[in-house]
Amino acid sequence: MTKPLPSLSELTALRAPFLCSVMQIEPQWIDYNGHLNMAYYNVIMDRSIDELFAALGMGPNYLRERNCSTMTAECHVRYIREVHLGDPLQVSAYVIAVDEKRLHTFEELRHATEGWLSATSENMSLHIDMNVRKVAPFPTDIAERIRAVAGAHARLPRPDGAGRRIEMPVKAAARAGAA
Repeated sequence: MTKPLPSLSELTALRAPFLCSVMQIEPQWIDYNGHLNMAYYNVIMDRSIDELFAALGMGPNYLRERNCSTMTAECHVRYIREVHLGDPLQVSAYVIAVDEKRLHTFEELRHATEGWLSATSENMSLHIDMNVRKVAPFPTDIAERIRAVAGAHARLPRPDGAGRRIEMPVKAAARAGAA
């Protein structure tokens, strides 16, 4: 039996940001440096965003019942502090923006008991009509749910690091030499 989706009022009343389940690192995810391998940060973030998407009505049943899904178009991960086997982890997910076909999210991976930040992931997801495997508008009911959460999250301070880009710092001497 499928768990009923939260109502719009329940969604907006959810603690903002959306707190995902506490997770444990799997032993095979530890690399030769003795910490979580970079690829598995994405696994943890992806599993967490799946929880948010399920609460929005876009979980596995969404694919089965409406033949629609989401796909990631862009992802930017920042590795801030390493985590190790045994560290309990929890992701806070923010809905930064939404339009008719795209969803901009930001996730913070934290140590679940000590609270320090380990990594962030900023993503652009596309809504896909799986019948044609092309980008398509969100159905009205789903769009309303996403906008409700985005509105609640808009009242929060913008997460530190959202909107960053990758670039090499320019040193003053290098700038002066280019002039």
